[in-house]
Amino acid sequence: MAVAGQHHLRHRDFIHLADIKPRSNAYIAWERRRHRQAHWLVECMAEFMGVFFYVYAGVGSAASYLLSNTAQLNGLGSLFQIGTAYALGILFALVVCAPTSGGHFNPAVTIAFTILKRCTYRKALRYIVAQILGAYIACLLIYVQWRDLIMEVTELLEAAGKLDAVLFTANGPAGVFALYATPGVSLGRIFLNEFVCDFMIGLVIWACLDPTNFGAPPSTAPWIVSFVYAVMVWGYSPVGVATNAARDVGARLMALTIWGLPAGGGAYAAIAALTNIPATLLAVAFYELVLADSSRVVTPVHVDFLAGHLAHEEHSQGVIGDRHAPASPSSGIDEKSHEQIIERV
Repeated sequence: MAVAGQHHLRHRDFIHLADIKPRSNAYIAWERRRHRQAHWLVECMAEFMGVFFYVYAGVGSAASYLLSNTAQLNGLGSLFQIGTAYALGILFALVVCAPTSGGHFNPAVTIAFTILKRCTYRKALRYIVAQILGAYIACLLIYVQWRDLIMEVTELLEAAGKLDAVLFTANGPAGVFALYATPGVSLGRIFLNEFVCDFMIGLVIWACLDPTNFGAPPSTAPWIVSFVYAVMVWGYSPVGVATNAARDVGARLMALTIWGLPAGGGAYAAIAALTNIPATLLAVAFYELVLADSSRVVTPVHVDFLAGHLAHEEHSQGVIGDRHAPASPSSGIDEKSHEQIIERV
């Protein structure tokens, strides 16, 4: 068992960006503050932008499909396009923002990390607020960009006497943003559909986080996670699937902002917003208890990945010297803090 200041990651020399890229004094001062006092804010901004990427891509694609169908403008989208857009949005989020925040981008994932004591309650609350806000702002921006066609579709539906019946459905203008159950469809079947899809997504996410998984090296994980979301959209979105509480709650708050309380969604809103959480937690429990195995070896590429993250944490906190040696007073960090860095990685 490792003692304080020690770990089992393979020692190697790393070249940090600061070693090869000149930095101004102002930037050095900002990074020092960013690594300490403002670190929580930077992480929350990354979570905000990650969900923004995901929602902006997916909902924007859905807007072209749903609005063009309602306005009888054929050829502006398809279900395949929507699933692909969501997948690419998630891919962009993971590639651009995950290195900064860890890439939760989903309240269910944040809650799972919190239960496993890999995330503090304070950080979890900040992350969830940032995630929901990212979806909310993305939907507001999409609304502004598509407003002309949304108004045109609204006028067409009103002239045909169908606006009240269609507005808060999957085929109405509000349905571009918030999710609504198809009239007459059993909420029980919608719940089952949502739960199974979210369970499958959670299982794939946790498999990608397993450092012993030779089939999912870190460089492929964003692609794998993106495609599992696409598969669920392609196969099961017509029944009704949200997959992410932040996407659902943020978009529904946006719909309430534009169309008022009637946009609430009724009983289905609770299914769309909350089912993702227990389904993901069950998937995590299933993976940890049934599929994970601590006797398996950590893959070489994961060793490099984890060692690189550890080197980044130590460099940002001012830890220098041999990473196998106990922390010294000259490093600017005590042994307890050094242990916490290793645990975070």
